Amino acid sequence: MGSIVVCGGGVVGMCAAVMLARDGHTVSVLEADADGPPAGPVEAWTSWRRSGVAQFRQPHNLFPRFRSVIDEEIPGLSTRLLAAGCVWVDPLYPLPPSISDRSPRPGDDRFRFVTGRRPVVESVVARLAEEEPGVRVRRGTRVAGLLNGTPAVGGTPHVTGVRTASGECLGADLVVDVTGRRTPSSSWLAGLGAREPDVRSEDCGFVYYTRYFRGAALPPRRAPMLSPMGCFSLLTLPGDNGTWSVTLFGPTGDAALKSVRAPECFTRVVRACPAHAHWLDGAPVTEVLAMAGILDRYRRFVVDGRPVATGFAAVGDAWACTNPSAGRGLSVGLVHAQLLRETVRAHLDQPARFAEVWDALTEQTVAPFYWNQIVADRARIAEMNALRAGTEPPPPDIRTSRFLAAAVQDPDVFRGLIETVTCLALPQEVQERPDVADAVERLGSAPPSRVPGPDRQQLLQLLA
Repeated sequence: MGSIVVCGGGVVGMCAAVMLARDGHTVSVLEADADGPPAGPVEAWTSWRRSGVAQFRQPHNLFPRFRSVIDEEIPGLSTRLLAAGCVWVDPLYPLPPSISDRSPRPGDDRFRFVTGRRPVVESVVARLAEEEPGVRVRRGTRVAGLLNGTPAVGGTPHVTGVRTASGECLGADLVVDVTGRRTPSSSWLAGLGAREPDVRSEDCGFVYYTRYFRGAALPPRRAPMLSPMGCFSLLTLPGDNGTWSVTLFGPTGDAALKSVRAPECFTRVVRACPAHAHWLDGAPVTEVLAMAGILDRYRRFVVDGRPVATGFAAVGDAWACTNPSAGRGLSVGLVHAQLLRETVRAHLDQPARFAEVWDALTEQTVAPFYWNQIVADRARIAEMNALRAGTEPPPPDIRTSRFLAAAVQDPDVFRGLIETVTCLALPQEVQERPDVADAVERLGSAPPSRVPGPDRQQLLQLLA
């Protein structure tokens, strides 16, 4: 068995460490933030400082794919999350009112998932990792660079460990970067003389405004979790321990929308959305939390058929990250961590082969989630900006619009849609199923369904 250094102690990093340790590896988790998880969920939310995670108190979702991986790889974690106050969510409840066949289907249980606020979820995962034999968590330890060894591929650096900010050198058979969106690993690799990875990045163009609430019961769902509302969108997510969040987001260039940072303005806008107004019927537990400057970024570490370095792997947001409104980051990151464990099993002692297989599996299994989200982001931003300017929005993708039209009429197409939303399957896979294709052919010409809310002029009046 090998020695592995995991850089980054967030949810995905800790889960990856546990998976690897359960295969018999010795795993060191190096986390730059010094504070460990508090004793309980209240303290996790109110007092845990995680300056290395900009979105720590922004909304998160875990989705069924997250649940399926942890139940397979880390049994008992779902139970721990529930014990900390996290909640079950069933995205099939309720079905759209336009669907008449509301009978259950075999396998519907796969859609259910456990979720909660990020600090609470992460505190549970962190404590589990700290209890895991074979995992050593070192907080307050910042990685400053990588160690270079004998090349496994001619002319390519081979990573053999890390150097911390204090000057300590830690050897490893594999260094895993799970430091998230702000990853410094490009500079680490440059310090070894490695070639630049293939990097694609752009500002996703969204700004987010979120407020958390608490109440005796979660609000009933009367619209999709993520609801396009013309020139803005609403995201409503359950939390833990009687909490939930409401997020309003729109284009960064929409100056008028900045007014929703004022709680009374935020309330006016959400109250004007009939299917969402009841999500305000709780006690606010935060002010309106703003977040902007979110990059869509993808990095590929095999360029022109050769790895930029061996002995190194980037996982989750450190590999690629997108607009967080889809809520897929933790789920896709955990799928990526599971792929890492599988690749380590087969090729840890073959650095060149490891790099080749890791790249291929990443491109085949998780990269499509990234590229699909990029396409969706660009289309939504273009639509928002056109509506704001009073011009005709670009025509939607025909295949997607027909699929969405059929999904609100056919119970099995709707289940397929939920599979794509929650990372259980890719849209391309679902739409190619014969029964789905037949239903889309029959039902896809229906006009798109709209969630009720203010138009642009009404919105401006609410923002004034």
